[in-house]
Amino acid sequence: MKLTDIRRDYTLGGLRRKNLKENPVDQFNLWLEQAIEAELTDPTAMTVATVDENGQPYQRIVLLKSLDDQGFVFYTNLGSRKALHLQDNNKISLHFPWHPLERQVHVTGVAEKLTAAENFKYFTSRPKGSQLAAIASKQSSRISARGILEGKFLELKKKFSDGEIPMPSFWGGYRIKVESIEFWQGGANRLHDRFIYTRVGDAQQWEIERLAP
Repeated sequence: MKLTDIRRDYTLGGLRRKNLKENPVDQFNLWLEQAIEAELTDPTAMTVATVDENGQPYQRIVLLKSLDDQGFVFYTNLGSRKALHLQDNNKISLHFPWHPLERQVHVTGVAEKLTAAENFKYFTSRPKGSQLAAIASKQSSRISARGILEGKFLELKKKFSDGEIPMPSFWGGYRIKVESIEFWQGGANRLHDRFIYTRVGDAQQWEIERLAP
């Protein structure tokens, strides 16, 4: 089959202005709850896009770990490619692809580092395997073989088998301060519904506009 022949129509229903909540975080939480209830695979998975010093965009999948009116939160190695990008350019884009619901959400904003207390609270809530992996992996660095990574993990597992695992200084989180959020609902005949919330000044007020598909 030709790639140009692969398509489907979107029939799950539209999105109307009257059905939108005034606060985009409330609207996002509603859609996220519906994605979870629909038992989508990895409903909190989001594409995170950053840009390097040469203007080259990079994308990767990261899990959303919390959300409130202050922003979207994720965690990473602070020496990773994405973190190094954010040192020079803290503008960031998030994308949630909920294909079975014929929905997408696109977020733009700026990334700010979380406090040490926030990092510690989440790190200690993680499974021990995840804590150890955070220490064992120098994220985005080149390694010659998987065995090196596995060996380091086993070494750390033995070292901390009877005690608490310390949070590494090179690990932490970011809060994305939202500038805009777009909600996309698939429509029949490619007449999709798109609404974008844009922050008005520094206040928690939002302008809502419909975008052409």
